[in-house]
Amino acid sequence: MAMISNLDLIRRVPLFSMLTTDQAQSIADSVVKRRFKRGELIVEQGTKSNALFILLNGRARVLTADQRGREVILAVLQSGDYVGEMSLIDNEPHSATVRAEVQTDMLVLGRMEFARCLPESSSLSYGILRGLVARLRNADRQIESLALLDVYGRVARTLLDMAEDEKGIKIIRGKVSRQDMAKVVGASREMVSRVMKDLEERGVIETLENGSVVIKERLTHD
Repeated sequence: MAMISNLDLIRRVPLFSMLTTDQAQSIADSVVKRRFKRGELIVEQGTKSNALFILLNGRARVLTADQRGREVILAVLQSGDYVGEMSLIDNEPHSATVRAEVQTDMLVLGRMEFARCLPESSSLSYGILRGLVARLRNADRQIESLALLDVYGRVARTLLDMAEDEKGIKIIRGKVSRQDMAKVVGASREMVSRVMKDLEERGVIETLENGSVVIKERLTHD
């Protein structure tokens, strides 16, 4: 099988498809090759690697796990795929772990080199990029919740995501629709109502007259 040049591989990555020849060559000159053994972590959920990883060959799994170690596979990456771009765009920790499924060779591009390909941070296109990354992160969390948490856990996580912090008090402004909550957590309206009622009876949450919800005690989704 013929060797694939760094430039050829860069050209195959959709993220770099609009680069000029000079820009693509600059990126190709900046990447370094790295080999990951089977089972080795490429990126780890909750950490920052400050690099973009492009698969040359092999296979890697994108997965998320709960505190008990239960895992959900979000995607399988193969030659030409890339990972790490979300963290580079919004400077937040990785939303998932990527593990080499077999021996995997990658091209690694550092943050500074990647940043040269991005539009100005004050531009509309950069704002759109950050918005798309935020949506992808939310999608990852939703998949994780549906796969790993029971209805109680999914409701708890959704309430925490909706809450605002006001002087140390977590509150959800406006009426919390049980029907909308049911659609978010993937359960029946009746089941969500039972969970909310149970949380209220236990004094964990309080529903005010205007429909706002105050989280009074530590609400976990483990």
